[in-house]
Amino acid sequence: QVQLVESGGGLVQSGGSLTLICSVSGGPFTVYAMGWYRQRPGEQYESVAVAFSDGSTVESLKGRFNFFFDNVKNTVTLQMNNLKPDASATYLCPLADRDYGSVSWGKGTLVTVRS
Repeated sequence: QVQLVESGGGLVQSGGSLTLICSVSGGPFTVYAMGWYRQRPGEQYESVAVAFSDGSTVESLKGRFNFFFDNVKNTVTLQMNNLKPDASATYLCPLADRDYGSVSWGKGTLVTVRS
């Protein structure tokens, strides 16, 4: 069974920084895609950044956040600088498995940015 654990969330003042990290344990698994989504209260999930096994990435907030995928350690990192209150959300890490066709999710890490 695949388990994803997100870390690095917290409470920061506007203009502050946070670095989120998602790591994987268990398995077996073969990564097809892995990345970050976020969910604000009462809203749907929003894609933040996703990396694919072919090396491509889709980054919805490129320029605001820096996204890194380590395909050896199977970790994804989201470096968030100059945070604004609209970044407040629960950030979740999904992993799409290439062979099983399943998607596993972590429980998320909460980011709160105060103005």
